[in-house]
Amino acid sequence: MKLLEERIRKDGTVREGNVLKVDNFLNHQMDIELYKEMGQEWKRLFADKPINKILTIEASGIGMACVAAQYFNVPVVFAKKAQSINIEGEVYQTKIESFTHKRVYDVIVSKKFIGPDDHVLIIDDFLANGCALLGLINIVEQAGATVEGIGIAIEKGFQQGGKIIRDKGYDLKSLAIVESMDNGELKFRDE
Repeated sequence: MKLLEERIRKDGTVREGNVLKVDNFLNHQMDIELYKEMGQEWKRLFADKPINKILTIEASGIGMACVAAQYFNVPVVFAKKAQSINIEGEVYQTKIESFTHKRVYDVIVSKKFIGPDDHVLIIDDFLANGCALLGLINIVEQAGATVEGIGIAIEKGFQQGGKIIRDKGYDLKSLAIVESMDNGELKFRDE
């Protein structure tokens, strides 16, 4: 998606440790017009799928999942990184290691919100090593639901996450794939 690539070039910053900082438009301050374009693109990419639910993980995926959900006319469920007194009943649970935060989270989703009849589109902001996606896929599998597709805003193509997910047979669509960030210079796939 050229619009997203251009925005990353204009406003993104490469930090030490292969960290791409896009917090001024994607995952801290959110550019809702850009989110709308992303939501429409995911709708186009997954138009042939019987999606009835979108799943993401807190916190950065929630905004883009909600905007995308309006184009699919479906609810959004987000995996929580902590148990709270507000979650009643049984939950699906998995562990996810965060590339950015360098820690492991126990992630949960109430069993009330995903079940065997669900056809799920997973949406998230970044794909690096694939740990978050593998955890979300695990939750969908625990529910007996179907992963119909995975929509990622920015994939780091030089890390193994995309290959791992695609090799497992999932329909993964990333709107921007960064192939390299050498010396602070971004190179996107298909350039």
